[in-house]
Amino acid sequence: MSASALHAAPPVFLITHEFYPKRGGIATFTEEIARASAALGHRVEVWAQAAPAAAEKADWPFRLRRMPLRGTHDLSCQVQLARELIRHRRELRRATVYLPEPGPMMTMMLLQFFQAFRPRRLVLTFHGSEILLFAGSPLRRWLAGQLIWRATRVSTLTNFTQELLLSHFPEAAEKIFLTPGALRSDFAVVPARPARTGHKIVVLTVGRLHPRKGQLLTLEALQLLPAEVRARLEYWVVGGQSKGRYEERLRRAAAEKPDLAVKFLGNLPDEELSRIYDGADIFAMTSVNVGRSVEGFGLVYLEAAAHGLPVVAHDVGGVAEAVVEGKTGLLVPPQRPVQLAAAFEKLIHDPALRRRLGAAGREWALRNCWKESAAALFPPPAAPVS
Repeated sequence: MSASALHAAPPVFLITHEFYPKRGGIATFTEEIARASAALGHRVEVWAQAAPAAAEKADWPFRLRRMPLRGTHDLSCQVQLARELIRHRRELRRATVYLPEPGPMMTMMLLQFFQAFRPRRLVLTFHGSEILLFAGSPLRRWLAGQLIWRATRVSTLTNFTQELLLSHFPEAAEKIFLTPGALRSDFAVVPARPARTGHKIVVLTVGRLHPRKGQLLTLEALQLLPAEVRARLEYWVVGGQSKGRYEERLRRAAAEKPDLAVKFLGNLPDEELSRIYDGADIFAMTSVNVGRSVEGFGLVYLEAAAHGLPVVAHDVGGVAEAVVEGKTGLLVPPQRPVQLAAAFEKLIHDPALRRRLGAAGREWALRNCWKESAAALFPPPAAPVS
């Protein structure tokens, strides 16, 4: 694309509360969509929460504007974001504004009725839980419906989330697209490793410590296994940001049956996390729906599959679109601890099954492409007029 065409196209302002160095699926999705959109020729500028000056990556192909806000969903953060948008309202009117998560959506719900805050194009992405939050009260339902009505395009990562959105907000039907997540652009798919012998079988969970991520349910299922099986296992838990006293509950439960070794590894940088994946044999994230919080997809399932790990998960939300039952992993209905324990025992006793599911997972993890998702969100920049 010529420089004149790129300059003529309206910029894309991606406004988010969840961006690097924050960790998690939404932060990864936001960064990768920004990368892919820039690679397609868009002028992308990410407006993100405050962070240390060192929290930037040299290879970002987009501009980054840090805003003076913490990046939470509380009222003070909404007010701070509103002030920033008011200050830059003239820029917004000429741009495509992309809101990839609920934090900035809640601010824009209030500003949308003022002509000064209506961007040239408005694009929204929904992940799951925020749909139930917005639909949970008549006022939020009306405000979200108005925002969707004004949007140019709306996207979800999975068919599950798309159906959930349309069931509560049918006004999205004529403008909705799928934008599935993929592996991080810097993620290297690991080649198959030779079978290891004489070591403990490692079950790994990667995710923030939260009841919805199901670490306690995984631990309790492993503790149901016979003592001789537990003695062959280690359970590794990677993640931080404990909600309430959830980590304390996990540690207390682990201490009750010390014959199952449990390691709490905390938050790890990506380069160290790759080594942890390579040291594991089975990946488990047994997410459950908690109140209005649902598992819309789970990029971490793809990362585990790319490392050749068979996956054990609960069949909730959009998980079945990340883990294929019997092909890349085993799906178990939630609230079935004995059935969950049986799934683990099946993989523990069948190394050939682990290898088969892991090999299929490597291929499955590569099926989605960030550029295709970005192209669904933003039409290609217009060619210059000759």
